[in-house]
Amino acid sequence: MLNRAEYSKLIKAEAKRLGFMFCGIARAGFLEDEAPRLEAWLKAGRHGEMQYMENYFDKRLDPRLLVDGAKSVISMALNYYTDEKQADPSAPKISKYAYGTDYHTVIKDKLKQLLQFMQDNIGEVGGRAFVDSAPVLDKAWAKKAGLGWIGKNTNLINQRSGSFFFLAELIVDIDLEYDIEPTADHCGTCTRCIDACPTEAIVAPYVVDGSRCISYLTIELKNELPQEFKGQNNDWMFGCDVCQDVCPWNKFSVLHNEPAFKPHPDLLGISKKEWEDITEETFQKLFKGSAVKRTKFAGLKRNIDFIK
Repeated sequence: MLNRAEYSKLIKAEAKRLGFMFCGIARAGFLEDEAPRLEAWLKAGRHGEMQYMENYFDKRLDPRLLVDGAKSVISMALNYYTDEKQADPSAPKISKYAYGTDYHTVIKDKLKQLLQFMQDNIGEVGGRAFVDSAPVLDKAWAKKAGLGWIGKNTNLINQRSGSFFFLAELIVDIDLEYDIEPTADHCGTCTRCIDACPTEAIVAPYVVDGSRCISYLTIELKNELPQEFKGQNNDWMFGCDVCQDVCPWNKFSVLHNEPAFKPHPDLLGISKKEWEDITEETFQKLFKGSAVKRTKFAGLKRNIDFIK
């Protein structure tokens, strides 16, 4: 029978085979350091209209309340970095992560395969897969598992690969060998992300006012865009990459090799005029199975009209 260290090695090897860039494991427990930070962030109203952030406060801080008998949090990172760009530099912009198939779908499938692999090779393993869609503080768990540090823009940054990756977790009910060496913070005196943010959403190092963030404004905000941001959102119609594009650690980003993240053949060639005249039919065809569907046609049109 294998021991915990061998199980962990097995899991990490399979995660790599499935395409994950990094995999680390932490002991499931209460996130003591995160509790006061999350509470202060919510009290300051930095979550804007994201009311769901107020829900399940206790569960966000303790995965044992999410999964019965939870013992381990397996954190993984999946690279989505690409150097492909939209052909028309004046066209409304889409964040790199949304070029291809919705990452929720792609990653959920990989996590299910990994859990099945564990059940086939380890035995009875109970657990749940999480991809940015439940009350799990994924960056905190990734940091605990040694995948990187949380930068001044509040993204997880890895010294070898920057920050253009998705985070996901398997919370399972077995003991494993834990990565107990969190990465030191390597932001130093750099303030490039803070200086570059078009809407000044990074209100202090390591503090983002979500209600000012372009990603929030173009995706999460369901009402009209506040006029104070007119001319400030750098032509982004879905998401924003500014604080990552300027981060010095992203010079180490490598191109992803996930076929599902390849952009729709027509996506990057659309001109500014064509985006402004987009029809619902084109939207449905272009973004079938894409994360951009979250805004719905009306939301994307609202964003495009705002930056005309």
